[in-house]
Amino acid sequence: MYKLKDHVNHILIREMTFINDRFMLGNDTSFKLYHEHAAKMPIIDYHCHLSPQQIAENIQFRDITQLWLVDGHAGDHYKWRAMRANGVPEEYITGGTKTPWETFEKWAETVPYTMRNPLYHWTHLELSRVFGIDKLLSPATAREIFEECNAKLATEEYRGQALIRKFGVEVVCTTDDPADDLRWHKMIEENPFGTKVLPAWRPDKAMAVEDPQSYKEYLKKLGEAANKNIDSYTDLIEALQTRHDFFASRGCKLSDHGMDTFYGADYTQFEIELIFKKVLLGKAPGPKELEKFRSAFLHDMAVMDAESGWAQQFHVGPLRNNNSKMFKLIGPDTGFDAIGDLPVAAAGHRFFDRLASEDKLAKTILYCLNPKDNEVMMAMAYTFNDGTFPGKMQFGSAWWFLDQEDGMRKQINALSSQGLLSRFVGMLTDSRSFISYPRHEYFRRILCDVIGSDVESGKLPASELDFLGKMVEDISYNNAKNYFNF
Repeated sequence: MYKLKDHVNHILIREMTFINDRFMLGNDTSFKLYHEHAAKMPIIDYHCHLSPQQIAENIQFRDITQLWLVDGHAGDHYKWRAMRANGVPEEYITGGTKTPWETFEKWAETVPYTMRNPLYHWTHLELSRVFGIDKLLSPATAREIFEECNAKLATEEYRGQALIRKFGVEVVCTTDDPADDLRWHKMIEENPFGTKVLPAWRPDKAMAVEDPQSYKEYLKKLGEAANKNIDSYTDLIEALQTRHDFFASRGCKLSDHGMDTFYGADYTQFEIELIFKKVLLGKAPGPKELEKFRSAFLHDMAVMDAESGWAQQFHVGPLRNNNSKMFKLIGPDTGFDAIGDLPVAAAGHRFFDRLASEDKLAKTILYCLNPKDNEVMMAMAYTFNDGTFPGKMQFGSAWWFLDQEDGMRKQINALSSQGLLSRFVGMLTDSRSFISYPRHEYFRRILCDVIGSDVESGKLPASELDFLGKMVEDISYNNAKNYFNF
């Protein structure tokens, strides 16, 4: 009898905490789908920005401020934007003049004001799942949470590799430039810790001809990596093919492109060579020349991916570095990017049609940053499915500014309305943080709530709960494993 009472009290305590067993689960069917199916599945993080060096060196974070807020590689621009909006001066954010406690204290002051922002959920999910802390972060609790987190981060159980293992992560795909030597990946392979860490091909710098001086400096680095002089566009593609083959030899199975929009202009090889020569002479291409060059470059990269059997990802829609004053002061990726609104449909369809006509269309995942493009991207992807593989063309998970409850629900609904949610490859972190993995839990809870609510309202049959449970497991893990062939 005492044990039963103790168990009941434990349940009541769990129910009283903010991050409890029913968090984001609005009904009994959602609860069942999550706890019996989604929660047990491992994680495949097929797109992230973790530092391979930090993984290889099994980083030990100095304190929670470094881990959460100001690490040189993993500074969290989501939090930085919120702190600025809350009136926190830059000296506490990226200024580097304040102590770790002073910066953390400013974040703790900001957190209560983030209610209904995903940061409120993510902050408390990470405190609960990573550190076992179920208190709400505020000025009143800041000091004790700061000290408890720091004490745990000083132990072996909270080093980088252990943090990844903690969440059952089977595969991590980092984001790597073609000129990278991948030595950190090799070190991890030679000293395995239970999670595969594979490179992913991100050739954005090889397309950035709009800044000739920086581009020529990059070509020198790429040429050294490929052991080739790059004096023409043909040389560029040959050098990239050499590096592409090298990445494949290191286990790479997918590429990724960050773009403002799609490019599908007509061009000739002669035109592209002339544009490339112009750039080598230090002259920036005009708008039409840029469009042609990007169209050719992205096509050639896509052909490489198809011939290697890789999957390709297109992250489309950011408008970057919009605050010129702050860009000059602290550089890119610091919280001054935004959602772009360039058209994507016409050029995107031309781009994929050209590849499909040549039988060079690889498995493809499309991500949009502007929510107006959800159905546009979904329709585009499904126009080019060809029956060769389930879900070959995919509409990817909600990304960046859309990576929150409303964005996830809209992405799930757009995918469901025009395609097969059951074939979706699911969530990724797209993060520089070692403790972003609770975002997979966040997504899975929302997924289960969407499906469970449909069952409870009679939109889906309750008699098919076994199939729906398997569907949740597939979206959480199995589909990604099969799609990428890890």
